[in-house]
This record gives sequence, structure tokens and C-alpha cells, in this order.
Amino acid sequence: MKKLAILGDSYSAFPGSSPDDYAIWYNDTGIKECNDVHSVSEMWWYPVVKFFDLDLITNCSYSGSTVCNIGFDGDDFSKISFNYRMKRELSPDTDVDVILILGGTNDFWAASPVGEPKYSDWEDHELNCFCQAFCYTLDYLTKQHPNATILNILNDEIQGPIREYTKEICEHYNVDNLDLVDIDKEDGHPTKLGMRQIANQVSKWDSFVNSIK
Repeated sequence: MKKLAILGDSYSAFPGSSPDDYAIWYNDTGIKECNDVHSVSEMWWYPVVKFFDLDLITNCSYSGSTVCNIGFDGDDFSKISFNYRMKRELSPDTDVDVILILGGTNDFWAASPVGEPKYSDWEDHELNCFCQAFCYTLDYLTKQHPNATILNILNDEIQGPIREYTKEICEHYNVDNLDLVDIDKEDGHPTKLGMRQIANQVSKWDSFVNSIK
């Protein structure tokens, strides 16, 4: 059974699958309003895991998190960013075969600093920018998990420089990228239909299918 890890934000987080101290947007309690997704089985990754008989070893997904260390209103997100959490949940001794990344949406929504690609020798302040932080993310994952297949999923919500730089950075690290298309959303988040659309597009993605054979 292939071991899968997810590095993401609210699009992938759900109670009981993400670590207990992570923020969640989707829920099954009825206490917090979200959209019509109220069951873990309705998350995009759930049917993918079931259909391909995968072992989801970690769902490192935190609602509202950015890839970089600067989030909404210019706040310090360095303790919830992708850069920070990946080291906690995907340490070098983590046994994993495939890592799916679905992020950048909050960097786009928060208008976090974009920066520009830089592939080594990052200074701390540079990780406040999306490009440098995403480079840092892929550099860490590809070096610390050299035997794992790293794949990126690009939200169709993201437009402009972050979208184009994401593709450029993925190409540099030889990380295949899936451009999501026409995902149904409410309040910026995939609905039940949108989750099924993501699951369908991932399940038909050759790079993903080949990685789990």
C-alpha cells in the first residue's frame, strides 16, 4: 500500500484527518457555517485514497495558512506556514511515497508579498515572499524525501504572478503540476461538486496515477 501525504490549507483540512491543533474550515459539527461539505467522505482526497487503496499517513493541512510567512493583514504566519508545518509533519524520517501539495490560495487572497524565484541561500526575511517560500518548500521536500514523488495541484482560483511563478518553480524542481479547471465553489471553497471535480481531475492525472503504481 502506497503512503500518501498532503500539504495544504482549508481545501484539504477536515476534523479528524488534520492534526488536532490545526485550524479547520470544513466541519461536520454544524457549529460553524461553511458550504455544503459536511463529511470527511466529501473531501476531494477521500475518494482518491479509497479508490487507489492508499495509506494517508499525514494530512498536513491548516485552514487559512499561506505558503510564505506573511498572511492576512500582513500578520506573521511563520508558525502556520507551509514552510513551518512541513518540517513538523514531514520530517526526513517520515516514510512516504507520494506528497500532494495544494496551496497558494491564501497567499493569493491575502496579497502576500510575491517576490521572485530563488533556489538557494534563502535569508529568513525572504521567506515572507511566496516565490522564495515555495522554492524553499520544494527544495526541502525533494531533498529530504528523495524517493517520494512530489506533485503540485494549482487551484484555478489563483491568478496573476503567483500562478505563473508556481509553474516556473515546479518546473525547476521537476515537480509536475496539475492545473485545476472549472472547480465549483461557494465562499471561495469547493462545494461537494467541486470536491468531486478535484478528485476526478487528480484521479485522471497521469503523473499521480503513475506514482502510485
